[in-house]
Parts: sequence; structure tokens; C-alpha cells
Amino acid sequence: MRRRFNSFLLFLTACIWGMAFVSQSKGMEYMHPFTFNGVRSLIGALSLLVYLLVTGKLTGEKARSINWKKNLEAGLWCGLALTTATTLQQFGIKYTTVGKAGFITTLYIIFVPMAGVFLKKKVPGIVWVAAGMAAVGMYLLCMQESLVLGSGDIMVFLCAIVFAVHIIVIDHYGEETDGAIVSCIQFLVCGVVCTIGALIWGEPTWQQLNSGMGALLYAGVLSCGVAYTLQIVGQKGVNPTVAALILSLESVVATVSGWIAFEIGFLKDDQTLTGRQIAGCVIVFAAVILVQLPGELFGSGRKGQKAA
Repeated sequence: MRRRFNSFLLFLTACIWGMAFVSQSKGMEYMHPFTFNGVRSLIGALSLLVYLLVTGKLTGEKARSINWKKNLEAGLWCGLALTTATTLQQFGIKYTTVGKAGFITTLYIIFVPMAGVFLKKKVPGIVWVAAGMAAVGMYLLCMQESLVLGSGDIMVFLCAIVFAVHIIVIDHYGEETDGAIVSCIQFLVCGVVCTIGALIWGEPTWQQLNSGMGALLYAGVLSCGVAYTLQIVGQKGVNPTVAALILSLESVVATVSGWIAFEIGFLKDDQTLTGRQIAGCVIVFAAVILVQLPGELFGSGRKGQKAA
């Protein structure tokens, strides 16, 4: 039951990230990638800090029962991974197409089980099958041109590797840390580092921030503050490869929400789903459903997966 609930939290995370696509794209029209990442991360950290103060986790009995050393350690490593991944992604998208970036980024669903092998973790065969299905689905959903790697493609490829590392780091610290605290720290780290980058290279102005405030608030409060916290909480007790598969639904949600936004007039560019894209959506959903089925249905069970 707990694993299913946590899987649902990861699904909500994917939905929030997917629906943030329009806001994030709009925000990038007004400011430098470092500026956007820095401000939205600091907004996310601030929103989580308010939550921690209201819930009393920073003072009193609750604070004394928290392993602050582990939380700070986890937040620092997660923050460095998140900073690296989001920076590579934002800059990479400038030099490649959205379709290529979408497909290459979601390769983290393959890198997670590969990393699990190097870390001597047993990964059930059915999870490998589902990961392969999801990769095929992502290709059909996102790719509209030949896959020829350029400088932007390489940056997004490296971004996918770092996102896989981020998922594995969360899995490593998950049971010993508080999700909201770790998330607050990671966004503070990301916000500070990216803001320094923005001051050096981005030349931020109040006019830029004011023009993109709506996008920043959505990306900061919901995409950062809420969604990344749901990811950290949701990954507890869930195999990291399964978590990666569920989070990969972000691209599906982004495509569907883009089409809905066009149909109701929020977007001017035609976002109609082609037959190929619909097939990709179906394959990705099938992969996520497959990996959530009881292991007994496949004979050997999921011995490599953590108990719920």
C-alpha cells in the first residue's frame, strides 16, 4: 500500500513538471538561463522554509529528533546534482531542438538501472523491459528529426546522466532524511550557485523578473517547492528505476497539456498530437503500468526491489 501511495506522489510530481513546460518556456523569453534557474530555486527554497517553520520542524521537539548531519549532507549532494543537471539542460536546449532535448533527457530511465548494476543492486528483468519500452515511447513522442548529436545534444545527454545521479542520491539518503528539509537545502544550494552565475553572465534586471514573474512563481512554488519535495518523499520505499519510469511521464503530460492549452486558446502554436505521438504516450503509460504490477505475475517476483 505504501509503495502504491508513493508511486502516486511520483505521478503527481510528473504531472506538475509536465504542466510547467509552458511556464518555463515563457520565462526563458525574458531572462538568462542562470537567472531563471537561480530565482525559481530560491523561490522554491523560500516556500519550503515557510512550510518547515509552520510545521515546527526547525524548532522544538521535532527539530531535536531530526538527523541534521544526514539532511545537510543529502541536501548538499542533491543540490549540486540538481544545479549541474538543470544548468546543462537549459543551456543545451539553446543549441538543439526541443524534440531532441526531450528524448535525450529521458534517457535517465535507462541510466538509473545501469548505475544500479555498477552499485551491485539487483534489478528485476521486468524493470529492464519496462525501461526499454519507455525509451521507445519517448522516442516516438519527442523525436521529429534525425538523431545527430551536436554540442547542445551532448550537454542534454550529460544532463540526463546527472538526473540519474540525482535519483540515485535521493534513494541512498531517502530513509534517513526528511523530504522537505532536503528539498529546501537542495534548492538553496541550486539558487545560490545559479544566482552567482546570473550576476556574472546573465545581467539580471528587475524588469526581466517582473515580466516573467508568473512563470517564476509557478516554476518556483509548484515545480520546485512542491514537486521536488513530492519526488523525495515519493521515492522512499520505491525502486529508483521504477521512480525514474514514473517521473518520465513528465514528457507525456507536457505533450498532452500543450495540446489542451492550444485547443482552449492559451497557446497559439498548433500542439495537436500526431498518431506517432499518441503511440508514444500509450507505450510509456504501458511501461509504467507494467512495472507497477505485482511481481508474482511474472513468476520470480521483484527481489531486487525494496519492500514497501
